[in-house]
Amino acid sequence: MTKDDIILKVENVSKQYRLGLVGTGTISHDLNRFFAKIRGKEDPYLKIGESNDRSTKGTSEYVWALKHINFEVKRGEVLGIIGKNGAGKSTLLKILSKVTGPSTGAIKSKGRIASLLEVGTGFHPEMTGKENIFLNGAILGMTKKEITSKLHEIIEFSGCERYIDTPVKRYSSGMKVRLAFAVAAFLEPDILIVDEVLAVGDAEFQKKAIGKMQDISSQAGRTVLFVSHDMGTIQSLCSKLIVLENGRLIYNGKVKDGIINYLSIKSDVSKTRLLYHKKRSGSRTALFSDYNFSYKYENNLLIEGVNQIPSGALVYLDLVLVNKTKLERDISITIIVQNVSGVPITSYSNIFTLNNLYLKKDKCKVRFEIDDFNLTSGEYFFTVVGFDNQNKFDEIENCFKVDVLESNYFGTGKYPKQKRLGNVLSKSKQYNI
Repeated sequence: MTKDDIILKVENVSKQYRLGLVGTGTISHDLNRFFAKIRGKEDPYLKIGESNDRSTKGTSEYVWALKHINFEVKRGEVLGIIGKNGAGKSTLLKILSKVTGPSTGAIKSKGRIASLLEVGTGFHPEMTGKENIFLNGAILGMTKKEITSKLHEIIEFSGCERYIDTPVKRYSSGMKVRLAFAVAAFLEPDILIVDEVLAVGDAEFQKKAIGKMQDISSQAGRTVLFVSHDMGTIQSLCSKLIVLENGRLIYNGKVKDGIINYLSIKSDVSKTRLLYHKKRSGSRTALFSDYNFSYKYENNLLIEGVNQIPSGALVYLDLVLVNKTKLERDISITIIVQNVSGVPITSYSNIFTLNNLYLKKDKCKVRFEIDDFNLTSGEYFFTVVGFDNQNKFDEIENCFKVDVLESNYFGTGKYPKQKRLGNVLSKSKQYNI
């Protein structure tokens, strides 16, 4: 990689925030910062602070939203940025877009940067769609003549032609996204930064937008930075990937390996301790006390302790049971999978497979091995039911939730979505007869 190839360089970037209410006890801190600055010394509060793990309660009032981030992006590259909620993705994009500055470190970039971080980014609500196109172009440093030459393409791509002379405040969120993306993409920035905002648009527009980003990078040689939780889109669009966790960069490299790295991050939501779950019924002579999901996918690497699983993975669900009677006995367990509407989609049970399960004297662990996790992408809730001698000893409704991710289920590079395909994927053959 030559220096001329690098269009964006992030050097040791960190961002610190103070927690709590604005104006509460900050005057002394501001004075200390001021006196340190005039004496030519480092900000004293940059030496303290905790990592940005939102799932734990810390002791410091300062947190590092980002800490020591370093990476480079080449011209024409599509860089995916992924991480769980609160990992620091949006903070990083705001720094790259110059919405806010880093606490330490530096950003070096070449050329114009266009950002699409929130619905209606950079739009004035009282101005019409057309007026906002010219406003955004001017902000990007384009002349009126340059903007006018692209005006027809922008309006046509956005699909907002009928409302282009209407004030933007009357646009729906989807229309704002359509117009904002069209402006950002067609006004030829050297670097296009897109946050998860595209998820607001409908499926048709998302497909158009992804196609346009591919064209921008492959044909026009421009750079795209893209944040999404949609692993299918990330895999099909991006040429390189970085993964953030609690404000730190934990992976920088190939897309496929990065997705596996991301999925292996332990869930940031504590598992429900099933032993204390209130929504249960049965004789309670034995109780489900805990669970764990793990899976293997494509490269056969075992990824443990997760609640996000790609379609088609080999899944292991381990259930821990506590025996209240101390009597060993045969048991049967049924797991019912429901969609977000509460409709049962499928089930797993040893009642039908006739696989023997038994309860040990104190504690035991039972594993369900699901060799084809054939659910389409979306959220699913699991109910577990246990029987001994045809008597129900424990049932827990919706005791845990799993997010199923889009995947290359059919091995064709096509990523099936849930919206019109139902909840279950099935492999079939098609041919002329």
